[in-house]
Amino acid sequence: MSLQFVIGSSGAGKSCYAYGHVIQESMKYPKRQYYVIVPEQFTMQTQKTLVEMHPGRGILNIDVLSFQRLAYRIIQETGGNMGKLLEDTGKSMVLQKVVQMHKGQLPYLGGQMKRPGCLDEVKSLISEFLLYDIEDSDLEDMVNRAEQQPLLHMKLQDIQVLYKGFKEYLEGHYITGEEILDALL
Repeated sequence: MSLQFVIGSSGAGKSCYAYGHVIQESMKYPKRQYYVIVPEQFTMQTQKTLVEMHPGRGILNIDVLSFQRLAYRIIQETGGNMGKLLEDTGKSMVLQKVVQMHKGQLPYLGGQMKRPGCLDEVKSLISEFLLYDIEDSDLEDMVNRAEQQPLLHMKLQDIQVLYKGFKEYLEGHYITGEEILDALL
């Protein structure tokens, strides 16, 4: 099958066309496996839509996956060893442990981490760092550029300590959802 672009404005029926085509192909070739790749937040809705559209009310040879889930499945099926997947609760626990381990190195955030929501904000920041491949050297550059602003400088130093400690704790044992695509590469 060649590459096809389905172009149209919102609500024009692009998804309906694509789903209908996948359903027809899956019925024509029931021994083949078909994949519909959608953003994470649309996987359940897409499965429901496909089941409702399918004449047999079932999608036995059609899988609906997000990019992240597809990467995870490929790694599992090819025997890749990526470590255990760490969910949000696990990230919070690891981050709390890192805060306890490096309490003396956190002049600004050390006292703030007990405040409600602070741990979640730092966890979100670390998740974004992992998602956008922020390296320790990038953080070091930010810390150096912020020397003229003492409060920002202290916060960045604390974030640098937490980020480095978080990555060291995970190394070789765990992987976060943000790192799955990198592990696939």
